Amino acid sequence: MSIEIKYSQQRIAYKKAMNFLNKRVDELKNGKNKELIWVLEHPKTYTAGVSFSHKDILNKTVNLIKTNRGGKITLHNPGQTVVYFAINLNKRKKDIRKFINVIEDSIIEFLKIYRINAKKDKKNIGIWVNDKKIAAIGLRVSRWIAFHGCSININNNIKDYLKIIPCGLDNRKITSINLEKKVIPRNFKKKLADIFTKNIEKI
Repeated sequence: MSIEIKYSQQRIAYKKAMNFLNKRVDELKNGKNKELIWVLEHPKTYTAGVSFSHKDILNKTVNLIKTNRGGKITLHNPGQTVVYFAINLNKRKKDIRKFINVIEDSIIEFLKIYRINAKKDKKNIGIWVNDKKIAAIGLRVSRWIAFHGCSININNNIKDYLKIIPCGLDNRKITSINLEKKVIPRNFKKKLADIFTKNIEKI
């Protein structure tokens, strides 16, 4: 199966990205386009998944965008890499937990490149380094098309998390590759997409 890999060098507004992603999902449902892995960045944006609570907004000046992904409130900002998927599980194993495991394992594999030992948490979806969250995952599945995706903190401003309770968790327990290793990875987007593609194709 062929997965289209898309990279965006310029920051993409969240609503614009969602319009593109939702269109691709509709096309997949009708067999009119390829599956997608899309690597990009957003301007600073706070988004709310379907299970969010207003109590998770600590700073009432936050402009929140509601979205149809799973999960609660999270942050996207410059220096954070977002990976969106539109994957047809009708052609693969119809197993949502398996797909989430593949995303988690792929992020852990990617972080090993930078000698960062990361792990999963059975209670909280996402990827963790020394009890601090470095990557978030939020998905939606419609007619076995899995979409939305994950975000990985590379060298973004972690202080932006202090305005919310991200994913219902302690906003002080957020980290990034740069905070862990004092490096800013270069030319990493292809490595990341290659890992996701390799592992998704095995489903």
